[in-house]
Amino acid sequence: MTTTDPAATEPAVVVHYRLRAEFAVGFPPLRRALGPRSGLELDADGLRVRLGPWFVSTPLSNVAGAEASGPYHPLRGLGVRLSLADRGLTFGTTTEGGVCVRFHEPVPGIDPWGLIRHPGLTVTVAEPDLVAEAINRAVERA
Repeated sequence: MTTTDPAATEPAVVVHYRLRAEFAVGFPPLRRALGPRSGLELDADGLRVRLGPWFVSTPLSNVAGAEASGPYHPLRGLGVRLSLADRGLTFGTTTEGGVCVRFHEPVPGIDPWGLIRHPGLTVTVAEPDLVAEAINRAVERA
């Protein structure tokens, strides 16, 4: 008597995803100054965001979710900024809008020693609605 395990006969489906989002920068010299590695990357290993010399990295399991936000006031939406209200971090290149990413556990980012930890990160990427949706889908699958 032979038995067949249906799970053993069907091929496994492996889904790989990788999101790469560029910062929304309308000024070409600024884009060159930020460098080619600046942007947001999301894959099964986690979330990585770089703006010039600043870098935030966290495992996907630490990402709580994301939502599109903005527009922003120029004093609050441009440059690298620490919110004194909630210690949130902003990597901003435009006032038009971006994505606010929330973390389960705060992450280091603004200082090179990691002493200040951030519960959220706002990044002004191109197409923030699509990026927020992709982050939320990845978090649901993780």
